[in-house]
Amino acid sequence: MNNQQNVAQLVEQLKQNEVIAYPTEAVFGLGCNPQSESAVRKLLDLKQRPMHKGLILIAPILDFLLPFIDDREFSETHWQRLTARYDRPTTWVVPAHRHTPDFLKGQFPTIAVRISDHPAVKILCEQAGFPLTSTSANLTGLPPCRTACEVKAQFGQDFPVLEMAVGAANNPSEIRDLFTQQLFRQG
Repeated sequence: MNNQQNVAQLVEQLKQNEVIAYPTEAVFGLGCNPQSESAVRKLLDLKQRPMHKGLILIAPILDFLLPFIDDREFSETHWQRLTARYDRPTTWVVPAHRHTPDFLKGQFPTIAVRISDHPAVKILCEQAGFPLTSTSANLTGLPPCRTACEVKAQFGQDFPVLEMAVGAANNPSEIRDLFTQQLFRQG
């Protein structure tokens, strides 16, 4: 199967509220339609991740993320920080829009968002028409997958995976608060 067919199948699976694996800047991520509670629940079950922890949303441009963000207290500095390009992948914790569901934000009044330049993120979001959830592709206790083969070894040979290379980052994204710049996870 060529890459265009693979992408088309994966986009269709996303639209059918399935979970897929796709490469990000450093590791493979598990993604689904963030507007589908059933898809997010499948992802959380697969990861054995408690809902109260919340999830990251990833997209190639801010427009995909805006519906999930409460930007009423944003200054120009906050917009610049959120949209700037950094030498390492950076996820920002921002106030969640009041319509952002608890199954995405967990126990928090915030949502974690990242703008990614990775070509896989760009093509999947543009063709699906929505951002993706982003949590590392690995079973509890195992290291995050860095190749499509590792994804299939952990999740099964038939697991839907976009077979492209991860980016050049050594570590998963750094996570910081947009307002205070408090570091939650080192990148």
